[in-house]
Amino acid sequence: MACVGPASGALLVVGDVITDVVARHRGPLAARTDTVAAIRTLPGGAGANVACWAAHWGGGEVRLLGRVGTEGAAWHERELTACGVRPRLVVDPEAPTGTVICLVDTDAAAERTLLTDSGASLRLDADDWSDALLDGVARLHLSGYLLFAAPSRAFVAVALEAARARGVPVSLDPASAGFLDKLGVDRFLTLVEGIDILLPSRDEAYLLTGLPDAEDAAAKLSRHVPLVVAKQGSDGALVARSGTVSARVPAVPATPTDTTGAGDAFTGAFLAALLTGAEAEDAAREGCRAGARAVEAVGGRPPAERRSGPSTGGTSPHGQGWAPR
Repeated sequence: MACVGPASGALLVVGDVITDVVARHRGPLAARTDTVAAIRTLPGGAGANVACWAAHWGGGEVRLLGRVGTEGAAWHERELTACGVRPRLVVDPEAPTGTVICLVDTDAAAERTLLTDSGASLRLDADDWSDALLDGVARLHLSGYLLFAAPSRAFVAVALEAARARGVPVSLDPASAGFLDKLGVDRFLTLVEGIDILLPSRDEAYLLTGLPDAEDAAAKLSRHVPLVVAKQGSDGALVARSGTVSARVPAVPATPTDTTGAGDAFTGAFLAALLTGAEAEDAAREGCRAGARAVEAVGGRPPAERRSGPSTGGTSPHGQGWAPR
């Protein structure tokens, strides 16, 4: 873990808290019959994963705001706390916790296919925001999944306005090329106006720019957003500002077991390094280190102090964990 210096404030992550069902199989799925797989149920969600990796990487205090169903609230709270995150989970009285089925082909560089039921996670809305959430916060990070439903888009608009008013820099990860394609590029770029850092994957950068070259895509995006850090998987990362790629950061060698959450690991470590005073290029190196570590384990989280199984039970519908001050 890296620590450049003391963090001057907390990182607040807002995003999805999801139950992942990870099925690791070998070779193509056998249609209309059985395929042998190793199956595990794990805590996940892009927003929650980013928060856990940021806390694991030594970035000071990390808080998470998300929305879950009653049945999964207690388990997710325990798992986040075990990773060093201070969770504030809003319990949805109607929708269940979001669930993602991750199909991981161990014969194809551990690449994964996701079947997503967002559940309560995208029902976070403007009423769940309070300006007091930014008290003591040095950086705000938003999961791009929040842009893919009307209630959570309204939440993003309110949060961005509050962060700008306080001078809190905002980062965002587009999260899903598939959902991004349905939302539309122009609409996405309009929704993220005013953010400070964009952290797209290579496919997301291609989609957002229509350009087939990774460096050209990162450079073009940096004309819309002051700092673009484009994740390139096994090719590392690109850092771009003002229409120019300023750094090419190499990947850290790794033997992939499961690529689920690798981009979240990069983002979490990158933000943790920024909090401790690192420059963007050095922070991207930390991101590559975390990404390499992530792909060598199953699931999207760093090791927790303890690992429990899902359980029923819940918490107050008004939220749980750290209280805004």
